[in-house]
Amino acid sequence: QVQLVESGGGLVQAGGSLRLSCAASGRTSSSYGMGWARQAPGKEREFVADISWNGGHTYYADSVKGRFTISRDNANNTLYLQMNSLEPEDTAVYYCNTVPYILYDWGQGTQVTVSS
Repeated sequence: QVQLVESGGGLVQAGGSLRLSCAASGRTSSSYGMGWARQAPGKEREFVADISWNGGHTYYADSVKGRFTISRDNANNTLYLQMNSLEPEDTAVYYCNTVPYILYDWGQGTQVTVSS
């Protein structure tokens, strides 16, 4: 079983930056693609960025392209999301998981709130 623990969220003003981390523990594998998803109040959870198992390929949703950067440290089983130029529309709970198929139980997520 794998546990995912997201951290690094907080309250930030528009234009600010945050760096999220996702630590995986248990029977993890670095062979999977990983991604960051977010869920805003009243909306469905959606993936906004993902990265291949070796970091060679990344994908970004149009809404975050050019502002967010995903990376991973396989040696430490950690996934990162650097978020710059944050906008109020980025306010959501952020989660990590495997892509393209969800293989692990969702963690508790980390709240990101961007004030205007």
